[in-house]
Amino acid sequence: MALWRAYQRVLTAHPWKVQVLTAGSLMGLGDVISQQLVERRGLREHQTGRTLTMVCLGCGFVGPVVGGWYRVLDRLIPGTTKVDALKKMLLDQGGFAPCFLGCFLPLVGTLNGLSAQDNWAKLQRDYPDALITNYYKLEEDQARQLAVVQCVAVIWNSYLSWKAHRL
Repeated sequence: MALWRAYQRVLTAHPWKVQVLTAGSLMGLGDVISQQLVERRGLREHQTGRTLTMVCLGCGFVGPVVGGWYRVLDRLIPGTTKVDALKKMLLDQGGFAPCFLGCFLPLVGTLNGLSAQDNWAKLQRDYPDALITNYYKLEEDQARQLAVVQCVAVIWNSYLSWKAHRL
C-alpha cells in the first residue's frame, strides 16, 4: 500500500512524466505476457528487442498521444456526471480509438521492417478485428480508476502486441 501511495504522490507531482513512463512499462509488460503466455515462446526464444520496441512505443507514442487525448477530452467535455462520462466514452470510442489503432498498427509494422505494401495488407487484415476487440474491452478508460485502468491496460497491451507482431 505504501508503494501505491508513493506512486500516487509522484503522479500528482509529475503527471505527464509518470503517465508516459507508466505507458511504456505497461506496453513492455504486455509484450512480455504476449510472448510468454500467449505465444509461449519461452525465455530462450523471447525477443528482447521486440519488448524494448514496445516500451519505446509506450513512452514515445502511446503515453503522449493517449495522455494528450484525455486532456483534450476533459476540455471538450468538462464534468463528471454519468452523462458526461457517456459523452466522453462515445467520443473516445467513436473518434479516437479508430484513429489511434489506424496509426499504432502501421507504426509497429514499420518498426518491424514491413514494406509499405505488406504493412497496408497487414493493416487491412488486422484493423477490423483489433477495433472490434477494442470495443469489447471494459470501458475502464472512462471511469479513470487508475488501478483498474492499469490492469486492463496490461491485458489490452498483451493483445495489441500479439496482434501487431503476428505475421
